[in-house]
Amino acid sequence: MLRYAAFALLATIANLATQRLVLAGGSTTSWFIAAIGIGTIIGLVVKYALDKRWIFDDRSTGVKAHGKKFSLYTAMGIITTGVFWATETVFWLVWQTSQMRELGAVLGLAVGYVVKYNLDRRFVFAEAKLEPSI
Repeated sequence: MLRYAAFALLATIANLATQRLVLAGGSTTSWFIAAIGIGTIIGLVVKYALDKRWIFDDRSTGVKAHGKKFSLYTAMGIITTGVFWATETVFWLVWQTSQMRELGAVLGLAVGYVVKYNLDRRFVFAEAKLEPSI
């Protein structure tokens, strides 16, 4: 569980750092949407790479294996990404500060990662022998 939390933190940092880089270009709605989208993609790729090997001990290789698992992994993340985006957006709309936007993002990601672990364990990496759900 500690490793999963550490990887979630790394992916969150990658996501938010990417958002900051994008938002350095401007603060309009278009920049905000681009920041959330690009940050999410970077966080997703980082988290998948770490989870696949170090959480679920999936050592499959090849484009076919990765393509199928990454597609399922991404699909499981759609709902949890909605939670993350909604929380971040609400915090931004209410307080309109970068600090509160990031707090909303962190809270949304934390909830999302707990749900996502259980979805991934059941549907993406079902063959792995793991500890009980978190």
